[in-house]
Amino acid sequence: MSGSIWERFTHDPRDGQHAPLRAADRDRDVVNEVLSTAYAEGRLTPEELDERTDQVTNAKTLGELPAVIGDLVPTLAVPKQPVAERRVEAERRYRQMRQQALYGFLTPTLICWVIWISLIIGDTGTAFPWPVFVTIGTGMRLLQLSTSKEDTIVAIEREMDKKERKRLEAQRRKELGQRPNEDEAADENDRW
Repeated sequence: MSGSIWERFTHDPRDGQHAPLRAADRDRDVVNEVLSTAYAEGRLTPEELDERTDQVTNAKTLGELPAVIGDLVPTLAVPKQPVAERRVEAERRYRQMRQQALYGFLTPTLICWVIWISLIIGDTGTAFPWPVFVTIGTGMRLLQLSTSKEDTIVAIEREMDKKERKRLEAQRRKELGQRPNEDEAADENDRW
């Protein structure tokens, strides 16, 4: 049972923002599966299984569920940036991406148009405006970013959350003395 168990919930019940939300049957099923596995492995007695299953059945909110399995799976809390801070960071990254796309558009476009104009003036070029293809080709990324600002920011926030979860899972594995899985090892190598 890795850190991915928390991804199977409708919302991560360890997150304080999600704790007061009503638990769904899907959330209870995840906890009951953990309990069944722990019982099958001999980590719970039949009485403990019954007691915890009753707690799951009676749980009304997501926040009640982590305590039921707290000693069976790592419950390392997800120390997320506050929503406002995460949003500000995502918007900053979006502006940075848009600026890079603008430079990626302007630089080759201007160079090609200058070359074409100088060839026309020097009477060695064709009248066909071939730089229009460069303009269209390099402008597509800028256009896509400009027309999908909100979607791009949400995608950036999701990516930030995913990286944070991977970092926390790698940290947890390190603390438990386990080897990192292939994805975590690749992420660690990418940092350097």
